[in-house]
Amino acid sequence: MRLVRLILPLLALFAVTPAFAKMVVKPVDWTLDGTTFKSLLIYDDAAKAKRPGLVMVPNWYGVGDTAVEKAKKIAGKDYVILLTDMYGEGVRPKNDDEAKAAIGPLYGNRALMRKRIDKAFEQLKVNTTNAPIDQSRLAAIGFCFGGSAVLDLARSGSDAKAVISFHGGLGTDDPALAKSIKARVLAINGADDTATIPDVPKFTEEMRGSPADWQFVEIGHAVHCFTETEATGKTGNCRFDAKAAARSYAMMRSWLAESFAKN
Repeated sequence: MRLVRLILPLLALFAVTPAFAKMVVKPVDWTLDGTTFKSLLIYDDAAKAKRPGLVMVPNWYGVGDTAVEKAKKIAGKDYVILLTDMYGEGVRPKNDDEAKAAIGPLYGNRALMRKRIDKAFEQLKVNTTNAPIDQSRLAAIGFCFGGSAVLDLARSGSDAKAVISFHGGLGTDDPALAKSIKARVLAINGADDTATIPDVPKFTEEMRGSPADWQFVEIGHAVHCFTETEATGKTGNCRFDAKAAARSYAMMRSWLAESFAKN
């Protein structure tokens, strides 16, 4: 009888304990101009409530294990993320030289970059039946090369509520496109990033000529790659900075919350 008295409360405890979080990583493929792109939907399926959907474009290494882990941490219980393949099937850089070769055609043809990121954003919309995405709250985030891509999404006139670029390239092939921006634009760069900071004057001039609600933030003493945990070097212009990363993610969440509240 004593054993039964011990077991029953334990059974009751397990009965009311919520399901453990499980991060879903679901393949999503699409074809554009004869090229197949292999992306991933990432979200926590423990909660069933719909939540904002984010296109996420990773750094120049593209969709890989490191990018997946980063997407999981950002998604948490708050967002559904479409981790976006910008290169096409079979292009998965393994070193800096391969990554440079992969981004070359896109930086060399910004119209192509815009076409691919626009397609990715459209795929986020149509996948609302495959994941708990609130279609009224859609945005995009990008890192390094990915930051350039999501800024081009905004320039294309996308109806994304917001785009957020982390240590991304700021340049454009056509500053006049800024007049088409509908999204709220947040760009966060390291103040000591020798790769992107030289483009700040032209970028701010471009944004001033746009109708966008925009903000540009420089994080003091940070260089390039400040959110990339794998950038462990102690010198050079590509280094992880825990403080800068935490600040930028807090800014991201605040910017997204404000953007979605303006529905």
